[in-house]
Amino acid sequence: MTSVAGARWGLVFWEQAGRTYAGVTGPETRTGTAPVPVPEGATFTGIEFAVGTSLRSVPTPALVDGGIRLPDTTRRTFRLDGARWETPGPDDAEALVDGLVRAGTVVRDLLVAEVLRGHRPAVSRRTVERRFRAATGLTRGVVRQIERARAAAELLAAGDPAPDVVAKLDYFDEPHLARALRSYVGRTVRQLREGGGGAIALDLGQRLTS
Repeated sequence: MTSVAGARWGLVFWEQAGRTYAGVTGPETRTGTAPVPVPEGATFTGIEFAVGTSLRSVPTPALVDGGIRLPDTTRRTFRLDGARWETPGPDDAEALVDGLVRAGTVVRDLLVAEVLRGHRPAVSRRTVERRFRAATGLTRGVVRQIERARAAAELLAAGDPAPDVVAKLDYFDEPHLARALRSYVGRTVRQLREGGGGAIALDLGQRLTS
C-alpha cells in the first residue's frame, strides 16, 4: 500500500492469524510504502490524532517517518505509557481516547492549538516555531503543505477538476499541484481521478480531535 504523507500521529491495531498487534505511527513527510505492512487477511483499526497532541512518553519528533511496535498486546489489552488499556474495535476509539486524555497519556500543547485556529499568541514567532516543532515534529509550513496536498487528493478522487482544485486550495497553477501530489501523495491527477496506481492510504483511521 502507498503511504501518503501525513502531519498526524496515530495508534493502529491489527489482527492476523489469530494474533493481535498494536503500534504507534508517526507523522510522515513524504510518500512511500506504508510503514506497517498490510498482510493478507489482516484487519485494522486506526486512530489518527489531531496536530498538536502527543504522547507523554514518546516525543512526536522521535516518531517522524517511523513508528514503534507496542509490546504485550493481546486481543483484550495493550500496554502504553506503563499502563494496560482495552484493545479497541472501531466502535471503541472515542472511549479509548477519552481515557488516554484523562490519564495524561495523551497531551495537547494549547499554544499550538491556538495557532492552528488562526490566533496569534503573545509570544515571539521563534517561540511559536519551537513549540510547534516540539509538539508535532514538523514546521508549520510543512504541516500546511501536507494537509493541502491530502485535501487536493481527496477532491480529485471525488471527481473535482484540477483547475477547480488549484483555485480552491490556492496552488499557483496545475504544475504546482502536480509536484505537491508527487511529493506527498505519490499519485498523479489522472491516477487520483481514475483510481489508478493501486491501494493508497489516504484515510486509514478514524480522525479524532482530542
